[in-house]
Amino acid sequence: MPWVVMAAFWMLVAVLFSAVFYFATAAENPSVSWGRVLVSQLVHWGLWIGFTPLVLWIARQVPLERNPVDRAGLSRAAAQAPRAGNRWGRWILIHLGAGVGVGLVHLSLAAIGYFLIQPFSREDSGFLDVLLGLLSSLLIIEMCIYWAVLGVGYAVDYYRKYKEGEVHASRLEAQLAQAQLQALRMQLHPHFLFNTLNTVSTLVRTNRNAAATDMIAGLSELLRLTLESSSAQEVSLKQELDFLERYLDIEQIRFGDRLRVRMEIEPGTLHAAVPNLVLQPLVENAIRHGIARRAEGGVVEIRAERTNGVLRLQVRDDGPGLPEGDPPGEGVGLSNTMARLERLYGNAQRVTLANADEGGALITLELPFHPFDF
Repeated sequence: MPWVVMAAFWMLVAVLFSAVFYFATAAENPSVSWGRVLVSQLVHWGLWIGFTPLVLWIARQVPLERNPVDRAGLSRAAAQAPRAGNRWGRWILIHLGAGVGVGLVHLSLAAIGYFLIQPFSREDSGFLDVLLGLLSSLLIIEMCIYWAVLGVGYAVDYYRKYKEGEVHASRLEAQLAQAQLQALRMQLHPHFLFNTLNTVSTLVRTNRNAAATDMIAGLSELLRLTLESSSAQEVSLKQELDFLERYLDIEQIRFGDRLRVRMEIEPGTLHAAVPNLVLQPLVENAIRHGIARRAEGGVVEIRAERTNGVLRLQVRDDGPGLPEGDPPGEGVGLSNTMARLERLYGNAQRVTLANADEGGALITLELPFHPFDF
């Protein structure tokens, strides 16, 4: 495709110059042939189809930018600084020489075409006359064309490197974000596991062996579900709720009638994509701070609704609420959840933690709604 564009460009230039030369000489010399003028210009400018790749090759051999500085230290870079002027002088001299050389060769070949075609009906003109006439009138223009092609070549090369750099940087950023997300999510597994094992230990010490056995079985099922989705950053809300229910079954063994759970889930939200293991640490937080410290226990409410393209998830307890001056997001579960949401959705997400109007603490997650791709 670039070859086609380049050839079309030089052919268009040939046609334009043919028209200029023909109408400029036809009034004084009616014997001038439009066909000969056109063919001579097609030969003249068509030769640049072959010379353009040569100029671009020279540009690659003598690049404009400075060679990368050795990373051994600033002293080495400073030592090389005085040679920058020599490098620029060498670059200019090389391209001046190359421009003259390309112009001489091109005009020599074009002179052969002009001599054979005789576009302006001057049969008495010898080859040397034609060549000297072209050199005296067009060599400076040839050098300007050389530098123009050189500039276009450098511009295209820099644009290509810029786009390649953008793609490379984008890939690196995506890989970094994925690694950070994975690290944040994997912190939740030992955190949750240690808390559950600590509960099992408490049950064993209080001789509630049947409850401890049920909790170990529930923990085994939870670990199985966790391993099945270990590589997924997002799951459907239905899958997340299934996992949460297994976790609540374990907590129900621990708290008995002291823990009551209410779920208000809009059916249309079950297929929404949510971060894997996003609700469990929030519910764990609500149980620890709103239920565990109260002899009578309490209620944990989980809601999910969709409003104007936003998925809103809420977890509320009816405990004492947030104390004055207590900074939110200090725990591993909540702080990691906030960090993961920021990495996954950027400014399209929002997390708020406040005291609910009905009492207790309320955390709200607002995420961009999009269906989970099974």
